[in-house]
Amino acid sequence: MNTDKIYAEQLANEYAPKDTSKVVALRKLDAKAKLPANIFTYTLGIISALLMGVGMCLSMNVIGSGTTGMFVLGVIIGVIGLIGMGINYPVYKKILVRGKQKYAFEIMELAKEISEKE
Repeated sequence: MNTDKIYAEQLANEYAPKDTSKVVALRKLDAKAKLPANIFTYTLGIISALLMGVGMCLSMNVIGSGTTGMFVLGVIIGVIGLIGMGINYPVYKKILVRGKQKYAFEIMELAKEISEKE
């Protein structure tokens, strides 16, 4: 195996002009389509987990006065957190589908241009 030839080809590839602008644009469009869904799901997930944690702490007398009212409040807050966690994924999927539909034409056209070029 000729290592000099391999090195020369590798170096030539490194300095050769690259036409990756369309691929980069395609990746950016894909990220743009998915960004709202990702932001929503992370935000709702964090808030829901915090609500559930606060509810658990209230109901287990870790925080609060330890009265029956605090226990009931803790259970209610915890259940709200659990509901938020439960609806997070279905809502994420709906937002993701909407984002993909919004950018579908542009992404398909750009992908078609890239695939026909090669």
